Amino acid sequence: MNGMNGISGGNDDEGDDIFGEVPFVDEEFDHDRLEEELRQAAAVLDPVPAELRRAAIEAYALHDLDARIAELTFDSLVDAIPVRGAVDVPRMLTFHTGGLTVDVEVTEEGLLGQLLPPQPASIEVLHGPRAGAALTADDLGRFACDAPPSGPFALRLRTGAEVVVTEWLRA
Repeated sequence: MNGMNGISGGNDDEGDDIFGEVPFVDEEFDHDRLEEELRQAAAVLDPVPAELRRAAIEAYALHDLDARIAELTFDSLVDAIPVRGAVDVPRMLTFHTGGLTVDVEVTEEGLLGQLLPPQPASIEVLHGPRAGAALTADDLGRFACDAPPSGPFALRLRTGAEVVVTEWLRA
């Protein structure tokens, strides 16, 4: 008897469970083989969409360990005093890190920005799974993009050997 309301579990010498089966022994189990079989089954039955795979790869590519994060210090949607009767007012953003300030104006026509102190830089507009627009800041630190960001976006700036990434915002 196994103590379950008088139900006999068979031969007690074999260590049967209540269903009369031999208990699972973990030492004999090949975990690596099971993992590989599960990966193959998932690849066939529920494959990762190509768009999602590309987004994951791009998200990992955004991982800059040495990048400084530029903190949002001003957002006209939150910090500015609304003007009565003003329509289609551009969104003004200011990011700051160390000695670098990034001013950005977001409109329906695109975005304009300037680095302070003025300096040349390469800039990428990062947004979701799509490749970011590549921009260049001139010697006065000015840059522009003809396409307005949609959804969450951030800027990645490369000024010489330094990499700066702004906080992510929703356009």
